[in-house]
Amino acid sequence: MAEDTGILLESGTNELELLEFVVGSQHYGINVAKISELCPYQPPTMVPNAHEYIEGIFMPRERIITVINLARALGIAINQNTAGDMYIITNFNRLHTAFHVQEVLGIHRVSWGDIVKPDSTISHGGQGIATGITKIDGKIVIVLDFEKIVTEINPETGLKLSEIEALGERSRQECPILLAEDSPLLLEMLKKCLTKAGYTHLIPTTNGQEAWNTLDRMMNDGGVIGEDVALVITDIEMPQMDGHHLTKKIKTDPRFTGLPVVIFSSLVNDEMKKKGEALGVDAQLSKPEIGRLVAQLDLLLK
Repeated sequence: MAEDTGILLESGTNELELLEFVVGSQHYGINVAKISELCPYQPPTMVPNAHEYIEGIFMPRERIITVINLARALGIAINQNTAGDMYIITNFNRLHTAFHVQEVLGIHRVSWGDIVKPDSTISHGGQGIATGITKIDGKIVIVLDFEKIVTEINPETGLKLSEIEALGERSRQECPILLAEDSPLLLEMLKKCLTKAGYTHLIPTTNGQEAWNTLDRMMNDGGVIGEDVALVITDIEMPQMDGHHLTKKIKTDPRFTGLPVVIFSSLVNDEMKKKGEALGVDAQLSKPEIGRLVAQLDLLLK
């Protein structure tokens, strides 16, 4: 029996529902908004020559879903007893994927402000797989970068530079664009793709709080919308401050009247679109549609 999950319906609260689960003896977390369902583990069908993280495939309700062994992806040795194991079936980047875990403990309502960004000793060179760390009931819970795991298995699920190259030669655009993206891998890919598309004046930040501090400081120093910052591109899931709360702060502050905000996230689904619309966001696009993102920038910045 599958267990349905819900997501917070409020807009811009800077909170999330975090599903706590166990791999080996460590506690991890995933945003409930990424989950389509939970179901008991069943042995998957092996796939020849698959990536080492892939345990196989299974077919709930006629849909073929790839099973990723999360212990392998994390380099954790576990015993082979699968009694009580679970599948966390996710839906992001327009993919349904099952992650094999040992135990699911429950859902917690957490503020992004209580989720700490890992320092460089943990995520050196963008190689880390943790996007945030928090404490729940006295236990350290690591929020994992599930997009990075999937992209390691199949780089085609990430941003495609080929979509930008297909646009052909483009003129240089000097409009300053602020980026808020917590994944070092995706931030670098986004910068590379936008630069290739001609948008060369980029202001990178690694979470909503850093983005807001940058914007606030800019305006306090006499900044002008359109000259010092012309547009904001933000992810949704970020430690300290998420993209929805960042959007709310921008759209309710008269200093930023006329500043377009574009949400570019793996979590753009019907529910999330409703939240974004309620906050006044100017456009919402799903990763990895980088070609559509550039087309939207062309419209908003022409």
